[in-house]
Amino acid sequence: MPESLPRSDVQPVLVEGDTCWRKVRASRATFIVDAADYFAAAKEAILRAERCVYLIGWEFDLATKLTRGSGQDGTPDQLRQFLNHAVKSRPDLEIFILQWDGAMLFNIARQLGSYLLLKMQAKPQIHFRLDSKHPAGACHHQKIVVIDDVLAFCGGIDMTSGRWDTSHHLSGDERRERDGETPVPWHDMTLAVEGEAAKALGELARWRWKNATGHDLPVPDRQGTIWPTGLSADCEDVTLGIARTWQPIEGDGEIREIERLWKKAIRSARHSIYIENQFLSSGRIADALRQKLEEEDGPDIVIVLPYSAESWLEAEAMDSARALIVSDLRSADRHGRLGIYHPVNAMGDHIYVHAKLLIVDDRFIRVGSSNMSSRSMTFDSECDIAMETEGQPAVQSVIASLRKRLLGEHLGKSIEEIEAELDRCSGSMVQMIERVRGKQGTTLQTLQPGELNPSEMALAKSRLMDPEEPVKPSKRLFGFAQRAAKRSRVPLAAGATVAALATVWASQRAKRGD
Repeated sequence: MPESLPRSDVQPVLVEGDTCWRKVRASRATFIVDAADYFAAAKEAILRAERCVYLIGWEFDLATKLTRGSGQDGTPDQLRQFLNHAVKSRPDLEIFILQWDGAMLFNIARQLGSYLLLKMQAKPQIHFRLDSKHPAGACHHQKIVVIDDVLAFCGGIDMTSGRWDTSHHLSGDERRERDGETPVPWHDMTLAVEGEAAKALGELARWRWKNATGHDLPVPDRQGTIWPTGLSADCEDVTLGIARTWQPIEGDGEIREIERLWKKAIRSARHSIYIENQFLSSGRIADALRQKLEEEDGPDIVIVLPYSAESWLEAEAMDSARALIVSDLRSADRHGRLGIYHPVNAMGDHIYVHAKLLIVDDRFIRVGSSNMSSRSMTFDSECDIAMETEGQPAVQSVIASLRKRLLGEHLGKSIEEIEAELDRCSGSMVQMIERVRGKQGTTLQTLQPGELNPSEMALAKSRLMDPEEPVKPSKRLFGFAQRAAKRSRVPLAAGATVAALATVWASQRAKRGD
């Protein structure tokens, strides 16, 4: 299969009002792999802020450390202390932190302690709010940082515990230590943008703040650049598309640009589809992938996922749905063009994949917060950024280099080695991975979901954690519980799962008073 090239006969994927909210120019843009580089770049940029910083996220752990001893700037490394330092040195600077309210439920002790410390110690220029304006069962999943409307980051990385890691993903790396324990290696990604793209993300952040609090934020008026000195620009003067998922609590206003973006990009593929994602549970995305596999001369498809979901609850619900989709896709792969893998490091430890990446034919790329889950496509708030080559060989080279870099990171090879191996395999990623991957050391292992037991099958088919459409959770929970109770073969685990989910839903409803 030949290396993909820009095609003039391929229709654009990015269409304003359809697959994206806006198409905007970025004077500079860079893909950042893994949180060590992201946290360092964000820290440097915030130190250069003059008017305002917006931090929009699923969760913030204000006790997390940003540079883990690698910084030499003499500033505090803990996020809470660092933000206090930033506003102390610039009295006109204000920092606005907006976090999904439900994150408190998952880490109540850490979150509440961190929040109270911020309230007691924070300077008055730091404003922290919890965002509860979302439908029941939904979450605010966007991960956006904007500095003075001139620089922004948007992707899959939250500034919270357990995220910091380097691209080496070393086992037992003490720099990852949290509460006396060392979290698993963590693979993630975000994007830095400058110029009009940053201004648009600033507008989105202000809209989120107004929607959550009812208050308008001032629009900063700043010129110039605060691009981090340690961050090289992948692209200059390029067009980006910003895509969203948004579900209002009631009435009109539903936004599903991201779902259309994913499906249109996949359907446009001629040569290759490369995906990194936390989940694989969206039936609609799976349908689009299956259709490409069924084509006689369709693309190679490589999907890199974590070995298992992060928590027990996610593993019970999301991994079960994933197992059904993986089986379905492999059954459709009559031409041998599909590879579904999970990464391990040099010691054989699983690397948790949290990145949300899609590359098609090296002419289209999207990164952001959306997972290949139904909830990301329908009712969680999400924000992705996408880019097309638009016939520019330099942009295509950037996308191709990133894909090869990531394959190299997962296979323990250099970009040059990956390029040579791809040439030997006529550009086929699947053939290259199967040729290169080893049984030990840093590599990609074939994902082998286990056979589902009756309770797991029932949970997967119920789509309890990942519904295709927004629903009232109480009806879905009790409906599933009644069906499960009638099946004598369904063991107690299913009931325990429902009870746990019901507790979460009930807590959210009680918290909002609905």
